[in-house]
Amino acid sequence: MASKPVVTQQARGVEIAGGGRKQKIPLGKGNNRKALGDIGNLVPVQAIDGKPKQEFSRPLTRSFCAQLLSNAQAAAASENIKKPDPKVVNGPAEKKGVVPAKPTQKKVNAKPKTDIAREVSPEQKEDTRKEKNASQKTSRRKAQTLTLVLTARSKDACGLINKSSDPIVNIDIEDVDNHLAMVDYVEDLYKFYKLEENSSHIHDYMGKQTDINERMRAIIVDWMIEVHYKFGLRPETLYLTINIVDRFLSMKVVPRRELQLVGIGAMLIASKYEELWAPEVADFVSISDMAYTGEQILAMEKAILGKLEWSLTVPTPYVFLVRFIKASMADQKESQMENLAFFMAEIGLMNYVAIMYCPSMLAASAVYAARCTLSKSPFWNETLKFHTGYSEVQLMDCAKLLVKFHSVAVVSKLKGAYKKYSDPEYGAVALLPPAKSF
Repeated sequence: MASKPVVTQQARGVEIAGGGRKQKIPLGKGNNRKALGDIGNLVPVQAIDGKPKQEFSRPLTRSFCAQLLSNAQAAAASENIKKPDPKVVNGPAEKKGVVPAKPTQKKVNAKPKTDIAREVSPEQKEDTRKEKNASQKTSRRKAQTLTLVLTARSKDACGLINKSSDPIVNIDIEDVDNHLAMVDYVEDLYKFYKLEENSSHIHDYMGKQTDINERMRAIIVDWMIEVHYKFGLRPETLYLTINIVDRFLSMKVVPRRELQLVGIGAMLIASKYEELWAPEVADFVSISDMAYTGEQILAMEKAILGKLEWSLTVPTPYVFLVRFIKASMADQKESQMENLAFFMAEIGLMNYVAIMYCPSMLAASAVYAARCTLSKSPFWNETLKFHTGYSEVQLMDCAKLLVKFHSVAVVSKLKGAYKKYSDPEYGAVALLPPAKSF
């Protein structure tokens, strides 16, 4: 089969050979195939050596040509490194008529060009862009990480973060499976208690009372501690009873003869609120040595509830004591610490001067004074500071006051709390020597 003759591109308006005759085609007339021949997509254009020139699949732009040239030079340089150049004799020829051979230069054939065309394909350009973007993101991440490290070091140097020697202990980790502990909500509950205690905090009210004084209040609280202990009631009942008495006295002027009746009515209300089996009215009549009748006790109960508007859900020092004692004994289990903290809180509630402190501060100070009494090291740590919200300096005044009450409890005439916590049932913590220093 005869091959198709190659038609070379000729200039317009020239004579070409065809059919043994010379035919002249005027410019702008005749067949339009000459115009298609100018595009160069009909027949290959022959090179000088007779071989067809390489066809490019894309137009040659300046950037593309520059890239081809740089890649070709890089390929040639790599080949020259692998194979050293042949030795060139720079002097005259040793023999007459012998011309020194020129150094052979590596020819860049079509294969490197094919490889170059593959390297600069649009897909590889897209990959290159992605790699650049990834490297930029990596450098940004490194810069941010370095900034975070420097910030953490600065905070550590300024004491703004906890030292590794005194970390904050998770005191609820053992109660994760205990649904009654409410581990998921306990932090929110105590945040609410902190807010609520500010609105329900009892301020100085003794100036309003005309027939009673601080000493009389201490006597009635000491008596209520003895009654509470004799009935075997829950600790929550005692703290709520004292809270009800103080709130009622801050709202109404009470004569001296009715002060004990107020204490009985408050304990009856607290028992009904906290206990499963509250004492009967007859029990309170008997414990008061028939000083009041059942009707008088019920009338006082009604008067107290009406004055307080039935608001009994208030944060007492007990709810904070339970949490703060748990934080204090996060790394150890002992009942002595717990009993001593409750003893400190009760002798604090018995003295009217401690009413200036809010329930959470009184509870935190009781824990701090108990740790000082037992010589716990350290007296205050980061775990206690985190859960109580108080620093050691903030608790110093109240804790000193509680230690003072502890030191005079043995000689005081009001020994309700002292006798209670001198019992071996409570570890006889009242007999411990008070703290000497803070």
